[in-house]
Amino acid sequence: MPGVTIGDSLVQAACFLRDSGALSPRLDAEVLLAYVLGRDRVYLYREYDRVLEGGHERCYRALLERRAAGEPVAYLTGHKEFMGLDFVVGPHVLIPRPETELMVERALEAISGWAGPRVVVDVGTGSGAVAVSLARLAPPDTRVYAVDISPRALDVARANAKRHGAPVSFLAGDLLSPLRGMLPPGSVAVIIANLPYIPSDAMAGLPLDVRGYEPAVALDGGADGLELYRRLVPQAETWLSSGGHLFMEISPDQGETALDLLATPRWRAGVCRDLAGRPRLICGIG
Repeated sequence: MPGVTIGDSLVQAACFLRDSGALSPRLDAEVLLAYVLGRDRVYLYREYDRVLEGGHERCYRALLERRAAGEPVAYLTGHKEFMGLDFVVGPHVLIPRPETELMVERALEAISGWAGPRVVVDVGTGSGAVAVSLARLAPPDTRVYAVDISPRALDVARANAKRHGAPVSFLAGDLLSPLRGMLPPGSVAVIIANLPYIPSDAMAGLPLDVRGYEPAVALDGGADGLELYRRLVPQAETWLSSGGHLFMEISPDQGETALDLLATPRWRAGVCRDLAGRPRLICGIG
């Protein structure tokens, strides 16, 4: 009896995932099958009528079951694309989001226009996606430092830097405190931060594939979601060069409150919006 073809498998998988509540069932089905086959998604349509081998079919079914239970696709495959680069991810790091690419793009603009030494610090680097992307795309004389409080996250970030040949210096510690003894105060051109910004009482309302699988320490930002940013701003004032840039990713509903964190004579600040027109970054010049 003939086996199931790639095309039939995709149709069945997409229906199964849709019934389980997945938001992008067809895409998830394609990504997982391409992963099982060790191919890209184009291959699935080029070989639409090819029969799946039994081992592949069983592996695919197991991954679909895990996805239906809520496990993120990126954790199932161990990979996530960001800024056109492939990053290794796992349960110890937040999965890179497309909206965070806006912060990288704005930081690249600031770095390219900087006249002095190009020193960049990525605070809360997680998988290292932001720091590695900057190290790969910024002018070659740019020095990139990446900080995280989680040793396991730093292991993932170092692996990604090695994977892409990115010259990033990784530091373990809380916010900007590891810079002491590494850099003189007032020497950093750009500080970028994608810190936890979900209010604690909103954590339970996050989608299952977020609240049930991604590390809470990378999501929970305290009572109003801005506790870590409230601590970061005075530290940034110490380390930024005059006229240096601070970029902080926020939730779209935090724009005005987060902007108030830079309401001092030191800062010129505004809210940067994403492609959908939603507040996404606090962009400060200090």
